[in-house]
Amino acid sequence: MRKSARYSTLAVAGLLALSSLTACANDAASTASTGSGKGTKVKIMVGGLDKVIYLPAMLTQRLGYFDAEGLNVELLTEPAGVQAETALVAGQVQGTVGFYDHTLDLQTKGKEVESVVQFSRAPGEVEVVSTKAAGDITSPKDFKGKKLGITSLGSSTDFLTKYLAVKNGVKVSDFSPVAVGAGATFISALQQGSIDGGMTTDPTVATILDKKAGKVLVDMRTPEGSQKALGGPYPSSSLYMQTDWVNGHKDTVQKLVNAFVKTLKWMSTHSAAEIAAKMPADYAQGDKALYTQSIKSTLPMFTDDGVMPENGPETVEKVLKAFNTNIQNADVDLSKTYTTEFVEAAK
Repeated sequence: MRKSARYSTLAVAGLLALSSLTACANDAASTASTGSGKGTKVKIMVGGLDKVIYLPAMLTQRLGYFDAEGLNVELLTEPAGVQAETALVAGQVQGTVGFYDHTLDLQTKGKEVESVVQFSRAPGEVEVVSTKAAGDITSPKDFKGKKLGITSLGSSTDFLTKYLAVKNGVKVSDFSPVAVGAGATFISALQQGSIDGGMTTDPTVATILDKKAGKVLVDMRTPEGSQKALGGPYPSSSLYMQTDWVNGHKDTVQKLVNAFVKTLKWMSTHSAAEIAAKMPADYAQGDKALYTQSIKSTLPMFTDDGVMPENGPETVEKVLKAFNTNIQNADVDLSKTYTTEFVEAAK
C-alpha cells in the first residue's frame, strides 16, 4: 500500500572548468562506476557521487550488496541534483539518488516520480560565509544584496537558500544565487569573492573550515539542525524513480531497496573511519583524516532503515511553498511522492 525568473549567474565558467582539470574526488566521480557485470542491469544517476550526503550509493556497491541481490548497478554522476533529475525524466537512467524535494516539484510539472527508499531525515547542507564576509553576514537576515553560491539553478541548494531568505524577511529577488557547483569550484568562488557565501555539503564544508576560507552560518547536517532551520525533519537524499517504472519492475526495485537498507543498517553500526575505509581512496582528496571527519559530521542525517521520517513530506512542502509559485498554486498529493512498500518488505 502506498503512503503514498531570471538569476544572476556571474562569470564562473572558468571556475566550473576547474573541476575537470584538478586531480580531486570530483574528477574521480565524473566517471561511471560499474558493478560486477552480472545480474539485472540498472543505471542510477547520483547528484555528486563524492558528496557525503549521497554516500550510500557508492558504499552499497563497495560493500557488495548490489551483487548479493543479483543486480548489476551502474552508478553515474552529475554535479547537481537537478541535472540528475533531468537524466531520470529523460529516461537515460532508471533511478536517481538525489533530494526528495524534486518529487514534489516534478509533480507540479506533470511528472509522477516517487522516493522508494529514504536515506536521510535532514538536508546535510551547510550555509557557509566567506571569512571576508563573515562580519557582514551573521544570519540569513543579511542575505540582501549578497551573492550566494548554489550547486545549480533549480537544485535543492537553490530551494533551501531561498527558503532561509524568505523565512528571515529577505525576498528571493533581493540576493543573487550563483551556480558554482561543489568541491573545488565552490571553494575557489568563495576564496576569490565571486560569492559571499553559499550552501554546500561535506566534504566541501570540511575543506573550507580546514583552509579557514569560511565559517558555518546555518548547519543542517543533523535532525536538530533541520528542526531549527526548517521547522521539522527534512527528508533529503533518497532513491527516487518514475512511478510507472516502479510499478512495472517491482522485483528489481525491491532488490535495490533491500541493498540500500542493508547499507543504512551497516552505517548505523560502524564508525566514520570504518565507512571512510570502504570508500574510493580518491574521495579523501589526499587527507583521509579530514574526509573521515566530514563523514562523522554528516552521519546524524541518515536513517537506519530507509523509512520516510514522520512529518517529513509536510516539512518539505512547507519549505517549497514559501517561495515556489508552482507549488503554491498546486494541490500536491504527497502520498504519490513516496512509497514505504519496499522498505517495509525489506525489514
